[in-house]
Amino acid sequence: MAKEKKTVYTGTGKRKSSIAKVRLVSGTGKVTINGKDASEYLPFPTLVMDLRQPLELTNTAEMFDVEAKVYGGGFSGQTGAVRLGITRALLEYDKTTEASSENSFRRPLKAAGFITRDSRIKERKKPGLKKARRAPQFSKR
Repeated sequence: MAKEKKTVYTGTGKRKSSIAKVRLVSGTGKVTINGKDASEYLPFPTLVMDLRQPLELTNTAEMFDVEAKVYGGGFSGQTGAVRLGITRALLEYDKTTEASSENSFRRPLKAAGFITRDSRIKERKKPGLKKARRAPQFSKR
């Protein structure tokens, strides 16, 4: 018996200080993050919903299983990193399957703002201040 070769599409996403390596494998729509189910790994259902947006926008939620390895940052940053990774993997899938540009995933994903990496990171602390911008309390006397 020959083993059926599964096609795998990969994407890397970054957000804040989180990095996610995402694999899209043909399947039933199961999302796994660091070996756990997404709803089990992430503490809030809104984060799971946020994570699945690119799949739902392109109507591929039931086509792929998502396997993500993510490290660094908190849950919000990790969710953003996985979402960007899913988007990049979907674009890779779209490049290999669709030759015509009218049914492309790129235009709706771009319009929803999923392709752009959110480059906002924590600002460094400045000398003489308590945090990046927070000055010590002023005392007149």
